Amino acid sequence: MRGTVPGLASPFPLGEQLPGLYLDDPFTQRLTGAFDEVLAAAVQALDCFPAYLDPALAPEDFLEWLGGWVGATPDETWPLERRRAFVAAAAELFRARGTAAGIAAHVAIFTGGEVEIGEPGAAGWSREAGAAIPAGTSPDLFLRVRVRDPKAIPAARLDALVAAVKPAHVTHRVEIVKA
Repeated sequence: MRGTVPGLASPFPLGEQLPGLYLDDPFTQRLTGAFDEVLAAAVQALDCFPAYLDPALAPEDFLEWLGGWVGATPDETWPLERRRAFVAAAAELFRARGTAAGIAAHVAIFTGGEVEIGEPGAAGWSREAGAAIPAGTSPDLFLRVRVRDPKAIPAARLDALVAAVKPAHVTHRVEIVKA
């Protein structure tokens, strides 16, 4: 919920819209002035409503709430532009969730780096029921992330992100290297 904005004038002061009897009454003018102060932010928000729905234009304190509409809560430690990009791309990211392209896009937004994915895409089978699956057919996922400063990327959080966006049955390994 947006609060009051100090110094923001109401475009439609209530005191000026009252009958002439109340125009000269100081108490009534102070009372309606208090309502004007509270309502000015709401009127401004309604006037600018399309901008509130655009992640590139939404006020910073509204961005997290906007992200909640599409199930994307940006990390508050990210720079503002990265948070805006994440909320703007959330619907597309979740549409591609579990695919190599979707995983790469999530990791690229999280790290701000270049992502290289290695996946064999292999499937294994055996002619005999209950026999071991042939070696070399595991669905492992390998990610190499190239960033300017590898120490600035929290490895545990990146690993958790990859675990959340990849298929559950696929094992993964993440390597963060200097670009």
